[in-house]
Amino acid sequence: MEAGPADSYPRPGVLLQCGIVSQCGVRTARHNSGMSIHRSQLLQAFDSLLQPERFKDYGPNGLQVEGKAEIQRVVSGVTASRALIEAAIAAHADAIFVHHGLFWRGQDGTVTGWMKERLKRLLAHDINLLAYHLPLDAHPTLGNNAQLARLLGLEVQQQLGEQNLLFIGQPAHNAPPAAFASASALAAHVQTTLQRPVTLIDGLPANTPITRLAWCSGGAQGYFEAAIEAGAQAFITGEISEPQAHYARECGAAFLACGHHATERYGAPAVAAHMAALHGLAHQFIDIANPA
Repeated sequence: MEAGPADSYPRPGVLLQCGIVSQCGVRTARHNSGMSIHRSQLLQAFDSLLQPERFKDYGPNGLQVEGKAEIQRVVSGVTASRALIEAAIAAHADAIFVHHGLFWRGQDGTVTGWMKERLKRLLAHDINLLAYHLPLDAHPTLGNNAQLARLLGLEVQQQLGEQNLLFIGQPAHNAPPAAFASASALAAHVQTTLQRPVTLIDGLPANTPITRLAWCSGGAQGYFEAAIEAGAQAFITGEISEPQAHYARECGAAFLACGHHATERYGAPAVAAHMAALHGLAHQFIDIANPA
């Protein structure tokens, strides 16, 4: 299937229950308030909620760039890209809260090129950057996987794996039965809900109802074997690599690759909106269009 237009992405307001503004491929959801909090207090609140000390990650979780001490306006997004930073500057944000910060696996640590440009903008405008990677995936109610389950109509039964990143569950009692009538029906349901093309490898017998699922947002194709061992008939994640198609066919399971960005754009706004409501802050979620 071909990728749809960037502006066809789902509205984050489904989660935040806020108004949506769409312009130039950028989607925003706003919550306005007038209070402020000290940076250290907000960082402590995020750390208390997400417990980054429990995780082994490839980059720092928490405050990645220090900005102004008092925070009133928070912008959330998926990745701390230059486009998001510039949108946050335009929104007069004091802090940016993201899933993917400035650091990626295997970086050499030099501040050149795109890294320099992002840092230059953050420092020039005294904006704090807070990023939580695996902790945001794993949070049982507000994280990427929990919010993805809520959106797709899945009931979480277990979290498995060394860092509780693999979610196991079943269709929720109020989920439409037709969406889980077969692997192809599930793929259509996910594609409609996320508004992003889905790659389906269906190793199940024809028209097998889906009653047990596993999912892990982003680039979690490596969890497929563990999902099969846990009894999942279908596995939902963001990406697919060479081995997964063969595993699906040989092990009698369904594999759904639904987009890295598309499966990970719900935890950051949910956590940031929660914190904003708790501390009386203004919050705006900005989704930078990404076909991934």
